[in-house]
Amino acid sequence: MLDAAMKDQLRQYLANLREPIELVASLSDDAKSVQTRALLDQIASLHDLVSVSFDGADARRPSFEIRRAANHALAVRFAGLPLGHEFTSLVLALLWAGGHPPKVEAETLAAIAALEGQREFEMYFSLSCHNCPDVVQALTLMALTNPNISATLIEGGTFKDEIDTRDVMAVPATFLNGAPFYNGKMNVEDVLAKLDTGSDARQAVKLADTAPFEVLVLGGGPAGASAAIYTARKGFRTGIAAERFGGQLNDTLGIENLAGTVYTEGPKLTGELRRQVAENEVEVLDRLDAVRLLPAAAPGALHEVQFASGASLRARALVLATGARWRELGVPGETEYRNKGVAYCPHCDGPLFKGKRVAVIGGGNSGVEAAIDLAKITGHVTLVEFDSKLRADEVLQAKLQTLPNVTVIRNAQTTEVLGDGRRVSGLVYTDRASGAEHKVELEGVFVQIGLVPNTGWLEDSGIMLNAFGEIEVDGHGATSVPGIYAAGDCTTVPYKQIAIAMGEGSKAALSAFDYLIRTEPAELSAAA
Repeated sequence: MLDAAMKDQLRQYLANLREPIELVASLSDDAKSVQTRALLDQIASLHDLVSVSFDGADARRPSFEIRRAANHALAVRFAGLPLGHEFTSLVLALLWAGGHPPKVEAETLAAIAALEGQREFEMYFSLSCHNCPDVVQALTLMALTNPNISATLIEGGTFKDEIDTRDVMAVPATFLNGAPFYNGKMNVEDVLAKLDTGSDARQAVKLADTAPFEVLVLGGGPAGASAAIYTARKGFRTGIAAERFGGQLNDTLGIENLAGTVYTEGPKLTGELRRQVAENEVEVLDRLDAVRLLPAAAPGALHEVQFASGASLRARALVLATGARWRELGVPGETEYRNKGVAYCPHCDGPLFKGKRVAVIGGGNSGVEAAIDLAKITGHVTLVEFDSKLRADEVLQAKLQTLPNVTVIRNAQTTEVLGDGRRVSGLVYTDRASGAEHKVELEGVFVQIGLVPNTGWLEDSGIMLNAFGEIEVDGHGATSVPGIYAAGDCTTVPYKQIAIAMGEGSKAALSAFDYLIRTEPAELSAAA
């Protein structure tokens, strides 16, 4: 199962085990069970603190439990093979079960341990989903910390019938005590917040004691991280407040156009940025959703940002780098059937539509790339483009034309997503030339029509926005309010690219630096 390099890597990791762990498998005689047996045998052969048995009685086969030998209540179960993007999750499960401490704040571990009541999580993932590992690892950590919590992590491709029965059409999909809990990416803090209703209030109280920053960055994507690194290295006390560090970068799979980096993936780059930010002593404040900006009353005074949790933070200078999110169609049926056939990530959810008919809405690079990828998995792809021509790069269009199971419809406006109450059954589009209405029968709709900036919270702030909601900035990244700068996908700067966002974040930071050294704090100015 594991090649020589992976075995050597795993052997090195397992050297960190502090106490015995047991692998208990429930298998049948199918091919996946044979592979699971081989994998577990290999793992057990790599360290004498790991034992394996094949007498499990779980109904899901193949599946296996990883449990602490000294306390069987601390356990996690994988159903199917956790390879691909989930290999790291498997390694962490082995280490945490074996007593190796997780790289999680003690406060978070204490909050997990304090949760009362029995909680049984079931979570579905796909091996191609780059959003799933965060959820898998969060639930694994909780199950291996609190004996009242159990977690079964299920590879959807192996248990397709179960996927269909439960109408799982988007991953990650998490169930709690048999009922839907959440569809989408979560880290352990997000799960805790959903389980512990008092977490927001405690966060607000905690942040109330936070001293004003010299520079506060709103957003933890490439632009925000770059800005924070630059201002911190200039000696300013810097903070990052973000709903989730990395932003859209977490949802990006292959990155091949970042100079100096031949290939990387979004979650990996996010991790590298977070490490670099930490090394520069930037304070990162996660799970903060900005809702209001109160600009300083005078140059040198403090700007205030208020958050949905009730918390607020203040700073002499701000860098707004809140990024963008997937643009929605805004047609009837889209919201109703989200995660029931309407999807936005072909890499994550594509495997759930194997052999089925799907549509991709959008003829730019993202749309055409999605159609190419989905054509390898699905039965048929219908690409619907509003314009009279596709806008993707020629090399992508040429590839698309070679695919026999792809139909391209141009000059078409999608007007409705159809469904039977449970899942998508088709879509309706209008031919923009003739006005004729057409219906396409299918099982999935992937929306790939670009991004919309996360700036709605700035509408009454005095910050100038253009007609598209983008923050208007000058050549220095300055907004219409002194002491407030902006960078990245939320601004009017053209070409929404990682490399450009990083550069714009650096520029905004240098501009903030220039502002701070030339502007006395308001209290000092008043005292003079």
